[in-house]
Amino acid sequence: MTDPGLTVLQVLPALETGGVERGTVDMAEALVAAGHRALVVSTGGSMVRQLTRVGAEHVELPVRSKNPLAIWRNIERLARLIETENVDLVHARSRAPAWSAMYAARRTNRRFVTTVHGAYGVGNRFKRAYNSVMVRGDRVIAISEFIRDYVIERYPESKPARVVVIPRGVDLDLFHPGDVPAARLIQLSELWSLPDGAPVILLPGRLTRLKGQPVLIEALSLIANRDAVAVFVGGDLGRDAYKAELRQMAERFGVADRVWFVGACRDMPAAYSIASVVVSASTQPEGFGRIAVEAQAMGRPVIVTDHGGSRETVAPGETGWRVPPGDARAMATALDEALAMNQPERDALAARAVAHVKANYTKELMCRRTLDLYRDLLAQRD
Repeated sequence: MTDPGLTVLQVLPALETGGVERGTVDMAEALVAAGHRALVVSTGGSMVRQLTRVGAEHVELPVRSKNPLAIWRNIERLARLIETENVDLVHARSRAPAWSAMYAARRTNRRFVTTVHGAYGVGNRFKRAYNSVMVRGDRVIAISEFIRDYVIERYPESKPARVVVIPRGVDLDLFHPGDVPAARLIQLSELWSLPDGAPVILLPGRLTRLKGQPVLIEALSLIANRDAVAVFVGGDLGRDAYKAELRQMAERFGVADRVWFVGACRDMPAAYSIASVVVSASTQPEGFGRIAVEAQAMGRPVIVTDHGGSRETVAPGETGWRVPPGDARAMATALDEALAMNQPERDALAARAVAHVKANYTKELMCRRTLDLYRDLLAQRD
């Protein structure tokens, strides 16, 4: 970009691990690389170090709180920061801080952008009103066509012309097939105590019923390949009762010796590389479906549930399979097809999957489109 240097302020509750946080850091890095200044306000977290390493600046404020009084107080704090640091544009990524950010941006006559990352539960009219801040931006970024349709249908005040689809992006320097050394694969396989030569069905995602772990356990009992193991990657977040329920279910279906709960993983490129097939079995629509895109970037066949953002990111018969939500038999059929592929078929699918991600879902594309949106919005100022 050749624009004069901009100062962009992103606001989110905290900088812990997650897709929203990762996108914030990616955007901050892109701003700095383009000669701009990136400010981020949050309550802090483990990713602050990553943020400062890319040349961005972090300001710690208590923006995580949903308390109305705290939100009100944060308006003044953010307005003061906007004026002091000569911020040109404010970008909010979550509801509670978005209320403070919106009023601070209005008070200081700055442009205001939001990103809607998921289909928020509407509940009652008060919940709907609380959610509505995310559609009040001068521009509203939807991370998929599914989210755009949801915003326009549920929130008519969103003004469709202001809603722009910018899909999330994958870092292809990190998720690159063939770039994971054998030593990392061996180390992870030994850490997880995987049986030698067994096909690995990988389901990444925190242990919560919404991620559909029961569907995969039942499907595992139905597939032809009796050596395949299901590996559940993700923290249980203290849901001991749910994990115990899954173990009992595996016992009931006769697959307890083929189910692995390995906890959180810090080396997802290696985890994908180990997998014979990657599954996203979410029973509720995902806003985007990051797992499926990362797996495709690594050249792995994917099976996803046929709703939400996954309908856009996975091409049936080309890069993977889509199955009805909660349908274990359909999941098993897709697993049988994926596990039965020969090497030339796997190689061809991998090439298509990687090309699909490169064309549509890279970090560079996401950041460039967002920077263009900032520039176009600021150019419209009177």
